[in-house]
Amino acid sequence: MPLNNDVTRFLDELHHPLRQEIEALRLIILQANAFLEENIKWNGPNYSIGPEDRVTMRIQPPKQIQLVFHRGAKVKEQPKGRLIQDASGLLVWRENDRAIASFKHMEAVKAGEQALAAIVRNWIAATV
Repeated sequence: MPLNNDVTRFLDELHHPLRQEIEALRLIILQANAFLEENIKWNGPNYSIGPEDRVTMRIQPPKQIQLVFHRGAKVKEQPKGRLIQDASGLLVWRENDRAIASFKHMEAVKAGEQALAAIVRNWIAATV
């Protein structure tokens, strides 16, 4: 579960007011699936398996952190139903293959940690 040094340097230069939340989310995501690789996309941390992006962290504007769950950059045929179930209510669905989880403070990150780890595991299983 290695943090990518380039991502860390990128974040160091931002002086983001929610840096602690970003770091906590980075660890939750990377610990949830050993095959995820961390890089930068859309000016924020991004998580992929091989060449396929799966979770992208939206960190601007700096009022909240959003995790965008998707199936990569290329448009794919929509599944008939949502790709995963989310009993926690963390996900807001944009399409059946695209959802967003939002965090405004550390308490929300901590409260959602277990559910978020399960969402990441399930998302990867459903999209790889």
